Order: sequence, then structure tokens, then C-alpha cells
Amino acid sequence: MPTQSVPPTVRNKLEAERKALLSQLGELGFGDTGRLSYDSNFADTSQVTAERGEAAALASSLQEGLDEVEHALAKIEAGTFGACENCDNAIPETRLEAMPTGRLCMKCASGR
Repeated sequence: MPTQSVPPTVRNKLEAERKALLSQLGELGFGDTGRLSYDSNFADTSQVTAERGEAAALASSLQEGLDEVEHALAKIEAGTFGACENCDNAIPETRLEAMPTGRLCMKCASGR
């Protein structure tokens, strides 16, 4: 099924979200290795361990969001953005404006 044209606001929103997520991951200490980096001289106390766990959980959530944004941007490039990944029907533009990373139309999303 041919997809609708992508409103510039949707692409801009996705690109801004990608930039923000990459920035947040960088601030947490996530580098190109995909792992959190810590000072090797940092004491290994229970508080530090807990903080590392919290940072890893937050980074995991941010990475999941980044993966969704990257997927949506790849769909734009492939010309498949706006098509439901389940039934291939068009996803309404209003839904994509509100949730540009949406993969499913309302009918398929409500059936899950």
C-alpha cells in the first residue's frame, strides 16, 4: 500500500527526539561502546552499585526510545512510514502527529 507523505513536523519531531535521546544517553556516560563508563577509581559501595543500576535502567529505557525513533526514521527513508505494520492500512496523520513512532493503526493497536 502506498504511504502518505510525511508531514515535515513529524520528521522534525523525530529528529529532535533522536538528538535529545542521544544527548541524554551521553550525559549518563553512554558512549560509542553502548555501555556505561565509570571511573575505575570509583569506590564500589552499595550506594554506587545502586546508582549504577538506576543509571543502567534509565539508559535502557532511553535506548528503547531511541530504537523506536530510529525505526520510524528508517521507515520514512524506505517510504513505508504511515503504514500499519500489522494490516498495512494507513495510520491516520493525526495519530502519527501525536505519536510519530507508532507502528500500528488504532484498530490493530486496540486489538493487542
